[in-house]
Amino acid sequence: MPNILLIKDLARLTGYSIYTIKYYLKIGLLKEAGRSPETNFRYFDDTSAAQLQKIRALRKEGKSIKEIKESIGLIV
Repeated sequence: MPNILLIKDLARLTGYSIYTIKYYLKIGLLKEAGRSPETNFRYFDDTSAAQLQKIRALRKEGKSIKEIKESIGLIV
């Protein structure tokens, strides 16, 4: 069973700021695993952390956001 994380936990685990994670959600680089119906909190899992690690590696290579979207299969 995957770990369930709140956005603050994902930020702490990956070293990204909450602002950056929200930005990546907004532009479609990252997807939430679900939301709480009562509190509307976003939930993430281990695949979210892995996705952020991949994005970080591609950014270190100097890739643009568009190139990252293409390399992870978001733009066809």
